[in-house]
Formats: sequence, structure tokens, C-alpha cells
Amino acid sequence: MSEYQALYRAWRPDKFRDIYGQERITTTLINQLESGRISHAYLFCGSRGTGKTTTAKVLARALNCEHPVDGEPCGECRVCRGLKEESSLDVMEIDAASNNGVDEVRTLRDRIAYPPTLGKYKVYIIDEVHMLSSGAFNALLKTLEEPPAHAVFILATTEPQKLPATVISRCQRFDFKRISVRNISARLNEVLAGIGRSATAGAVEEIASAADGGMRDALSLLDMCLSYTDGEVDEELVRRVLGSNGRDFMFRFTDALEQGDADTALKLIASAMEDGRDPQAFTRETAAHLRNILIAGITGEAAAEICQVTEDTAKRLTEQAKHFETNRLLRSMDMFIKAEGDMRYAANPRSVIEMCAVRSARVSREKTPEGLTERLEALEKRLQSGTVTVSASRAAEKDAPAGAPAPEAAKQETPPAPGSDGEKFARALAAYESRYPRYRGVVFGIRYVKTDGNTVVASLPKEREIMRDVIKGKTPEIEAELTFEFGREIKLVLAQDAPAAARPALSGRDVSTIFDIFQERDKINLVD
Repeated sequence: MSEYQALYRAWRPDKFRDIYGQERITTTLINQLESGRISHAYLFCGSRGTGKTTTAKVLARALNCEHPVDGEPCGECRVCRGLKEESSLDVMEIDAASNNGVDEVRTLRDRIAYPPTLGKYKVYIIDEVHMLSSGAFNALLKTLEEPPAHAVFILATTEPQKLPATVISRCQRFDFKRISVRNISARLNEVLAGIGRSATAGAVEEIASAADGGMRDALSLLDMCLSYTDGEVDEELVRRVLGSNGRDFMFRFTDALEQGDADTALKLIASAMEDGRDPQAFTRETAAHLRNILIAGITGEAAAEICQVTEDTAKRLTEQAKHFETNRLLRSMDMFIKAEGDMRYAANPRSVIEMCAVRSARVSREKTPEGLTERLEALEKRLQSGTVTVSASRAAEKDAPAGAPAPEAAKQETPPAPGSDGEKFARALAAYESRYPRYRGVVFGIRYVKTDGNTVVASLPKEREIMRDVIKGKTPEIEAELTFEFGREIKLVLAQDAPAAARPALSGRDVSTIFDIFQERDKINLVD
């Protein structure tokens, strides 16, 4: 039985055209080879598994190939065969992580003077070059700047920021980008066809997404999945191997959060934990899915490219984004991102997920400024869309004291006199609403009382005390509008209003009416 070779090694590209996702770099290198404009030093930067070492090996073959075709190595000559079998003495691959001392670099510097045995160039591939010590870099500098005509250096690193500027300036730098899900999926399908195995389109997408832009990681994951079964690889198998929940699960889970269905969210968490899912990975997946929803809601058609998902998944994300408020998404993302860090110190990580899910689902029910703001935003959206209208007369009738005249007969508040401080106050609030439409509910019901020097006193009804902290948080913005209208610096002071019985009837636009819709909606006339 022949020795098995991992897929990422067996299917390592031998030519530039087989390197997926780095066309900009491979095209430049081919043009240099065809024109003879070969640099003496190259620096390949990028995250893991994006093709840095592979490109370096192909470049080494192309430099020494006896019969190159359009800049590509022929693969048939003795030089190409020797390099493929890794028996050539003209290409030296050095691991800087384990050979990072001054002595190793000095040995390399002494050997570089000897000419190549078969090819035109001696190629030195130094992998993870950022691991070299300061002394080793200093020993390499002069040789790197002016090597012999037959020597070419190819430096590869995942952390270019750790390299001295003197080294970077002596190299031609190429930055390898993360490979897209589409390119990874195409390569995986090519490999599957080559080895006579099959996988569903969903399974391939799951593997490509989990690889996070790295082709080597994708091939390693595919190798694991193929080892799990002799038949077709499907999505469920991939999820079991990866320990992930899958896209359908995340869509159902985030739908439960959006709908405020904490019961369903907790049941889905229980199901995932029983299947052996890692709590930290679960939280990370949720935060990533919420991020994709946010991007899909903002960018629309560009979501597939930005989120690195298929067109069908991007459409589902865009549709789901229509039901989420942006602030709600941001708050939920913040919760799950923080939860992932909190799990490191939690005795029971599962409880952290469950707490986070319940808070995310029920934030609008909490008696907090965030909860009330979210409810006001949701109602405002419904009012603007026309799905709900509020009967002002019924709202006023509810708050009117016993024995008071009917709402339609109630006296309207006297409008402020033109040019008075009351009118300036009203204009300032209107300007605030126009500038910050999302927070227009904050100033509903605030009434001008008096002006005392550079201080404006306004009243706040007793039943709106819950909004006092919210208004205080927005006071600088409100004071800026007051300062503009009054022509001098103004400070806002909130006084407590008289009891509700002594106040005029509330209007349908008043925030207390909006608040009552949530508290006693059965007593308010809602017309669908």
C-alpha cells in the first residue's frame, strides 16, 4: 500500500494558472519571467494558506525551467522533475522559525557564492522570515541587497509588520489576499472530481466558509470529511466534523432573537449543546451571522462579496435584515462579542450564551432607556409604514380625569406668542427632531416653563419619569439647538410637572400615549 499524502500536499499547484484567487500576483510574475525583468528578492505577505509558499515553489521552477511555456514551467524537463521530487540542490527552502540565528544566516551567506548545479538560479525560499532574530537580519541585509547574479531570495511571512524596514525596502513586496468562498469552492470541486468523490453544493460552501480564506485549511477540512464517510459528503456531515451549527440553524436562531422568542432561542441552544457544539464557537458564529445581517441590510447586492457567501445566502440575509432594526443588531452583536470573551472565565459557559440570548430577545421589554428606545423605534416604524394608527381621542380619554369634558371638547394648549421664548423653545425642539429623527420620541411631551437668565426650565410629566435619564443623555444636543435659537449659551433644566389630573388632555403624538400602547394596548384603539 502506498503512503497516503494529504490533499493540500497532493494537490499543491505546479503552475501559476492553478493558483486560485491570486491572479494579480501570478500575472505580474509571469510578465516578469517573459520579459526577463527578474528581481533579486521577493517578499510574499499574507494570512495562512493563501498560496505564499506554493507561489514561491512555482516561481523557483519557472526560473530554472529549461523549456518554459508562456512564463509557466513545463513540468517535463529534468529541472522541473527534480524540483517536484524535492531532490534539486538549486532550490533551498529554509524554515526561519527553527533556523533563526546568526550562525544559520552566515552559513547561507557563505554558500550563496557557489553557482547552481543545473538551472540558471539558486533560489532561497525563507518561510516565516519574521521569526529571524535581529542579529540574523543584520547578517542578511548586505547579501539581500546585492546578492550574486545567480541568486534569488523569496521571503514569505504572515506578519510583515515585524520585519525591519531595511529588509522590506530591498524586496519586491506582494500581498496575498484571502481567497474568496467562490474560488475555494471551485478548487474543492476540482479536487473532488480528480479523486472520484462527491459532495453537495451546501457541504462545499460550508467547508469553504469555515476555511476563512485559506485554501490549505479548506483542503484539510475536506480531507477530514472524506475520511468520515465513503459516500457523498453532505452538510450535516460537515457540521458534525466541524462542530458548527450551519446556516439554517443560525437563521432560525437569529429569527427567534428578532421576534423576541426567548423560549425558542433557549431550545435551539439546548439542541446545539446536546450535539456537542462548543459554546465559544456558537457565540462566535452568532456574532458573525449578525454581522452579515447588518452588512446585508446596508449594502444589499454587495453583501455576497463582502460577507463571502453565495448569492442565495446573501438574499436570505437581505430579507432577514428587513426585520431587524440597525440599533437592535448592533446591541445584539455587542452582547455576543462580549460573551465570547466572558466565557474564558465562566465556570459554566453555556449559561453565558443563554443569558445573552434572553437579554437580546427581551431587550425591548426591559425598563431601561435602551429597552424603551427600541420600543419607540419599532412603533415609529409601524406608524410610518401605515400598519398601525393611534386614535388620539381614545388616548386622551384614557388619561382625562373623572368628570372632565370629552376629549373633543377639551381645551387645546395655547400656542406660544411669536418671538417669545416659548416659541424659540418649540423651534429648538423641532430642529432637534429634524436633525435626529431616530430620537424624536425623546422630546415628546416636554413643555416650556420659563427662562431664568441663561437657563431654560422645562416641565416633564410624572408619568414620563422613566424618560428622564434618556433626556439627560441627549441634553447636550438639545442645548445646542436652544443656544442657536436664543443666540446665547443656554442650559436646560428639567422640572417635575404637575399631577396628570391638572394637566390638559394628552395629544395622540405625546410619548406617554406611545408608551401606553405597550403597557395597556388592550385599552387603546389600534386600527390595522
